Amino acid sequence: MTASPEGNRKKILVVDDSKTALFMMTMILRNGPYDLITAENGEEGFHKATAEVPDLIVMDVMMPKMTGFEATRALREHASTKDIPIILVTTRGEDTNVQIGFAAGCSDYITKPVNSVELLTKVRDRLGC
Repeated sequence: MTASPEGNRKKILVVDDSKTALFMMTMILRNGPYDLITAENGEEGFHKATAEVPDLIVMDVMMPKMTGFEATRALREHASTKDIPIILVTTRGEDTNVQIGFAAGCSDYITKPVNSVELLTKVRDRLGC
């Protein structure tokens, strides 16, 4: 992780195929002590996560090339990313999808439209800042 001079910045990877959702989530997180990385699909998110090893991943579920569920499972199987907290963000808030998300290995689950207070609270809870 690249640390700031203060040494307390955290790296967050935000993954979403919707440019609007990606923009909104980065706008919510940009003023915190976070360095943000983005990816536009699950496959790109997986590759960026294994290369960058962020402190937290915020990931959409319904994406091309690799869903958030698939990417989460793959990240849990990879040695460098198996312990990174993953918050899934999706319009699919049904109990079945929430259960699939947790079974895949997510740490938390947020439904869209994203509530900025909820996102910031869950990120702070996972990162301690």
